[in-house]
Order: sequence, then structure tokens, then C-alpha cells
Amino acid sequence: MGLFSSFKNEIVPKERSLQGRPNAMPVPERHVVLGTPIVPPFPETTETAIFALGCFWGAERLFYRTEGVYTTAVGYSGGYTPNPTYEEVCSGRTGHTEAVLVVFDPSVVSYERLAAIFFEGHDPTQRMRQGNDIGTQYRSAIYTTSESQAESVRSALENYQGQLTATGFGEIATEVAPAGPFFYAEEYHQQYLAKNPGGYCGLGGTGVSCPVGLSAS
Repeated sequence: MGLFSSFKNEIVPKERSLQGRPNAMPVPERHVVLGTPIVPPFPETTETAIFALGCFWGAERLFYRTEGVYTTAVGYSGGYTPNPTYEEVCSGRTGHTEAVLVVFDPSVVSYERLAAIFFEGHDPTQRMRQGNDIGTQYRSAIYTTSESQAESVRSALENYQGQLTATGFGEIATEVAPAGPFFYAEEYHQQYLAKNPGGYCGLGGTGVSCPVGLSAS
């Protein structure tokens, strides 16, 4: 999935990032699997979350298979370049992660449960990579959309670090920050594995359960 870049192990400084463009990427009107819109406005009863856990093809599938998730989309977040292309993100010169936008009904699935899926779905101790996918775009990150989400993430990090340490893993490297803009990825990336069932998925977890999932709805 990655292309050659001089910024594989460190995030590009803002002044060296690509300029980008003003126009958003055109995307499908409906989710291939769920049949729901993938762009706002979303129902008032839903909340949004943004997770980055490596290649977004497999990451998105983890969430749209979860009961209570209204819709998902893949895109780019956490960096500087507005409306980047996939090739630009892979160059390492946008500062973005490959991210998943998750729109969910909190009366059916809690944010804590989604955070557990995030942590268990990849290895959050790896820095600027997931498995063989190497680059800053594959870094582990959570971009929170509310203070309650931020509080949940802080608790999850503390609890999961204890579980990982007890089983011999190192320090969690997950970036946590308030959500900035989410830029939609190209049409062919949306629900990629639903359209290409034999497609690449480089995700692999640690095998350690995340305690925050225990009290989830």
C-alpha cells in the first residue's frame, strides 16, 4: 500500500507539507454494505468517531460489521494538506493518517466498545507502521470529537497499557488529539474489501483483550 517517502518515520513539518486543493474528493452517495449516506448530514441521534489503525481497507471493515454503526467512510486526517490524493498521503508529505470515520448510534453501541475494537484490531505499540505497512500514514491515532470521548480514550489507554505490559508488549504509541478535518478518500477506497473480498488486509492485533469493552453495550 505504501509508496517511497523520505518521511516514513517522522511526520513532515507543516512548512514542508503539500499544498493540496480546495475541492473535496467526489464519493459515492451510499455505503456499499449498509446502504446509508457516507457524508453529512447524519441523523441527530448519531455520534461520530475517527480512528486510524493502519491500512484503512481492513480498518473500515472492522467497524461497518459492528452492530449500531450507522455508516463508515475512509479518508485522511491528522495532517495538514487539504483534500489530498492517496498518492500524496503515501508520499508522507501531507502529515495525514489513513483514517476511518465511524458514525454510530450510542444507544446501540457505546464509544467505549468502538475504542475496544480499535485497540484490539491492530498493534498500538508499533510506531509509524502496522506490520509490513511502513510510514507515518499508518500510525495509530484516535481523533476525538467531544470531551467525553477524550475522557474515555484516556481511561482506555491506561487500562489497556496495563494489559499489554502484563503480556510483554511495550508502550502504546497511539496519537490522541481533538479531531480536525476529515478528508474523504477516493471512491475506489470506500468499502474496498466489500467490493474486493480477496483484497489486501494488513491488520493484525496483539491478541490482548481491551478492558474497556467489558462494560460496553
